[in-house]
Amino acid sequence: MANKMIITCALSGAETSKTQAPALPVTPEELAASAEECWKAGASIVHVHARNDDGSPTADVKVFKKAIELIRKRCDVVIELTTGGAVGMTPEERIAPVSLQPDMASLDCGSVNFGNDYIVNTVPIMRQFAAEMNKYGVRPTLECFDVSHVQASHILIKEGLIKPPYHYGFVMNVPAALSMSIKTLSYMIDQMPAESYFTVMGVGRAHLPGIYGAIASGGFIRVGFEDNIYYSKGRLAKSNAEFVERAVRIAKEADLEIAKPGDVRKMFALKE
Repeated sequence: MANKMIITCALSGAETSKTQAPALPVTPEELAASAEECWKAGASIVHVHARNDDGSPTADVKVFKKAIELIRKRCDVVIELTTGGAVGMTPEERIAPVSLQPDMASLDCGSVNFGNDYIVNTVPIMRQFAAEMNKYGVRPTLECFDVSHVQASHILIKEGLIKPPYHYGFVMNVPAALSMSIKTLSYMIDQMPAESYFTVMGVGRAHLPGIYGAIASGGFIRVGFEDNIYYSKGRLAKSNAEFVERAVRIAKEADLEIAKPGDVRKMFALKE
């Protein structure tokens, strides 16, 4: 497993609109089609947000359920749901889709500036989310927007609320949060406990540096419209799959084997 690269594609996020990126998948049908394209291109995990018919973000369990069912009909990609939701959602709204028993779900490990907004994740909220994921057999991705978030995750570990192997998601270059640099990435890695894996999520201009930083540091890659809409300066990406294809090419040039969904299930000890 040591030479395998796991590629996650974050299909849509909660903030980007079709006005900004016409190829953005929004409906359950579009999400499923994009997930299949990414799977064929080499992604083994898709990170899923849901939207209302008007494109606004939602935590509606029925919408998530439809998206999951359509994705699973098309391919065996590992499905990771968001519990970050969108700015303004309550913790109860954000955690509700975990009841659908996806393979994985994000678990934000601290409060953070999010551009002009602010996302609240107190330690009690973290405990609540970890307990719900345990209840439904869902593997958390410990999303960290700051070094302190990695350290905060140790509270959940010490209390037995999450079990190894641990998977961290380092979200870097969110406006008004932690910037992307090798120094900051290295420090975050140093704070992880034993039996940990990590994925680097480079937002905006940090998209490519995030890919190269992940490879250089022994981590995994996340790409997709949630994190970045431009394939290159001034040129919008044609699809999520286009991002995945480039990540696959770069990883292969680094002599890495592209992980399959089965590899992820084995590596992260996911339920069958």
